[in-house]
Amino acid sequence: MTPKTMMMSLWDLLVPPPPKPTQIKKPTKPRPIQAKYDAIVEQMKNTYGFRIRKWRTSMSGCAWELTDKQGNVSRLVESPYPKGPMSCAIFLHEVGHHAIGFHVYKPRCLEEYYAWAWSLEAMQSNGVRITDGVLKRRDDSLQYALAKALRRGLKKIPDELMPFAPLHLRITV
Repeated sequence: MTPKTMMMSLWDLLVPPPPKPTQIKKPTKPRPIQAKYDAIVEQMKNTYGFRIRKWRTSMSGCAWELTDKQGNVSRLVESPYPKGPMSCAIFLHEVGHHAIGFHVYKPRCLEEYYAWAWSLEAMQSNGVRITDGVLKRRDDSLQYALAKALRRGLKKIPDELMPFAPLHLRITV
């Protein structure tokens, strides 16, 4: 059978896209501030005894503890690697959960409040600038945590969280 007499299918019409040209990354000059962020990561890991499960590419994080049958506790964190004030704040917020302890504050939204307070204090004590964006992230996070608690039946809003409550629920004296 010659190529002209071959029957083609729809799959034969699909042509793979041409390969993308490889981009060569230009070496960037190391930023002096990065050494400070690297030192903060090491200091926190050594002080609070957690390990990084994964460095996230998104600006989100998670901290948790696992206890095995023998009672050994593994402390874990996922967060973005600190490269600027926002990623540093998120990293330190997750560390804050280990620093203040899990299940110390009830309800859970109050634990979020204290983890953020710990994070901002750690940023200040380590000479990391607290930007307006970081404060907005904290406010948005606490408003979300409080709204979630209210949806789930929270009866009384803790005093610390009243500034983050919806306007119609704030008590004015």
